[in-house]
Amino acid sequence: MTTQEQVLDVARRARQAAAELAPLPRATKDAALHAIADALLARSAEIVEANAGDVARAREAGTSEYMIDRLSLSAERVEKIAAAVRHVASLPDPVGESVRGYTLPNGLELRQVRVPLGVVGIIYEGRPNVTVDAAALTLKSGNAVLLRGSSSAYDSNVALVEVMRSALTDVPADAVQLVPGRDRDSVKYLMRARGLVDVLIPRGGASLINSVVEESTVPVIETGVGNCHVYVDADADLGMAVDILVNAKTQRPSVCNAAETVLVHRDIAADFLPRALEALRAKGVTVHGDEAVRAYGDDVVAATEEDWGREYLSLDLAAAVVGSLEEAVAHIRRYGSAHTEAIVTTSQPAARRFVALVDSAAVMVNASTRFTDGEEFGFGAEIGISTQKLHARGPMGLPELTSTKYVVTGEGHLKGA
Repeated sequence: MTTQEQVLDVARRARQAAAELAPLPRATKDAALHAIADALLARSAEIVEANAGDVARAREAGTSEYMIDRLSLSAERVEKIAAAVRHVASLPDPVGESVRGYTLPNGLELRQVRVPLGVVGIIYEGRPNVTVDAAALTLKSGNAVLLRGSSSAYDSNVALVEVMRSALTDVPADAVQLVPGRDRDSVKYLMRARGLVDVLIPRGGASLINSVVEESTVPVIETGVGNCHVYVDADADLGMAVDILVNAKTQRPSVCNAAETVLVHRDIAADFLPRALEALRAKGVTVHGDEAVRAYGDDVVAATEEDWGREYLSLDLAAAVVGSLEEAVAHIRRYGSAHTEAIVTTSQPAARRFVALVDSAAVMVNASTRFTDGEEFGFGAEIGISTQKLHARGPMGLPELTSTKYVVTGEGHLKGA
């Protein structure tokens, strides 16, 4: 059983490490990231071996193959993780960047500059690559990180954190720590470590995110589930629409930016749906459709009210026919998770209206929802995809892991009456 003191101890050490890390120059942080990448490659075999134990236990527990795919590491995947760390090292350092600055009428010089958040806690489910992504991004942005992955990836995370810490020589090793314990108590104590932990970022399913948001006394940056939509407009290029839909659903169905619902304008439903259903069927997708969609395929399952709000994370897709772009937007606003929505259309007015009306973190025009990703956006690995509206929204890269402070410079200025 994990004790509160065990969790508070790592939080105190992280706070001290954050104070030491914050003023370090970019060159020192980048060298540390390259050392981490080197260590990951050099010790890839032991990382994969530790992961194999987690994967075996997941299979014994009856975990779905889609979730096992998220959990699994191979030598090739470790190479990609190491490459992502090097990419983060190549990115500009946000710390010290001037957000704005000017001279006040009284002659005081004012600058707003980026500073690290401090100690960042990450609570996440069975994706061990997040362990390294989060460590790289927080270290580069001058933050210490407390990592609390799921028990399903515990051995993988222990190995990864040990490898990363062993590589840190010129930056404090306690800038990267695994929160002790596999039990629920360790999460609870982390969520209550206000004053030691500056912000928590949950990554995972709705139950995890809701639990952290509702129970934490530490400020939370809320990442969201991905009930992403593809709307096929009346003026869509149908070949393009089929390709985008199939990619958005099947390229990797177990991730949050995979499409979960397709909405089809009724004017092109008769031409589009037979082609789309055939292409989806060939990829093994089960379509859950409304009455209009079911008319085009005997194998289409009747959609329930629950289906419209589902994040399947599997080869399942909800489908409906709508009468207008506005009806599509109304459906998205009612059932969506404000993550990513896409429109396929050749009409610029329709594209502009969709972009203006949809209130989500990312909106794609004639592109797959799968592009909502920190690496795809050029941010390097992401810390998460925020669906809230405070501080950060969308894929969270380095700037989103900073706050700001004001630096005011005078020449003996005194405040008068």
